Amino acid sequence: MTSQNNVLKGVFLVALGATTYGMLATFVKMAYSEGYTTAEVTTSQFIYGILGILLINLFQRIKNKNAAVKASPKNIFNLMLAGTSLGMTSLFYYLAVKYIPVSIGIVLLMQTVWMGVLLEMFLEKKLPSKQKVIAVFIVLFGTVLATNIINNDIELDWRGLVWGMLAAASFTTTMFTANRVATEISSAQRSLYMLLGGAIIVFSFAFATQATAFNLEIFLKWGIVLSLFGTIIPPLLMTAGFPLTGIGLGSIVSALELPVSVMMAYVLLNEKVIFSQWVGIVLIILAIIIMNVNFKLKK
Repeated sequence: MTSQNNVLKGVFLVALGATTYGMLATFVKMAYSEGYTTAEVTTSQFIYGILGILLINLFQRIKNKNAAVKASPKNIFNLMLAGTSLGMTSLFYYLAVKYIPVSIGIVLLMQTVWMGVLLEMFLEKKLPSKQKVIAVFIVLFGTVLATNIINNDIELDWRGLVWGMLAAASFTTTMFTANRVATEISSAQRSLYMLLGGAIIVFSFAFATQATAFNLEIFLKWGIVLSLFGTIIPPLLMTAGFPLTGIGLGSIVSALELPVSVMMAYVLLNEKVIFSQWVGIVLIILAIIIMNVNFKLKK
């Protein structure tokens, strides 16, 4: 019974993390509508995110009386290097939703499903299972429906599509490295060093692109919200929930991010989402389930 309770607890934590992250792009779009730039949005998010994770690390250190395993210089370097893809994901994703609807941006980000299969095939040098191949084709078909590209009435800005695919590629890298680099140290420490690595990318982008004076009001209006929903709450809930659910069930539950993101955009931004797009979204979620469920028949 305790084991079942742990799984339920894990499902709740992952679901809450995915739901929180699903709301993020809508808030970014709302910040854009108030005239804030991508540089201002990402910089405020990462600064508050680093401060928040620093406080969590300090609290854990006091609570554990410094008993936790400390990161070595090699761990720190590898995590910061892995974190650069985290910074790129935020930048690319936010640039994407600047040019295309949030409901399309989140669908493009979900291309990590088939990108992950390709990366796994390349790294492990073996062909994917039939189950994964079927899932990839379902994702691609679902994407055609969910982005509504077959409808000639809708013109999607090619810049948004390119940034969206780049966001998916960097997110795939982040997911692979996050589960493989310095796993012996606490998730709070790992989050901190990955955020610091991501901050190097974000701050470099801000320095290179911010043509006008940096609007410090972003720290009062959107910075805290974006850091909570993007860099603090989701990673902490996911890293706490995934060990309880396992990767398979956790991946299925985290797919909640997709419908939540679309619903938020529909309710708060009045984005039009037609029936065929909802069918596409359901197909993408179905593909994620197919990839993570063991279909071996009991004899």
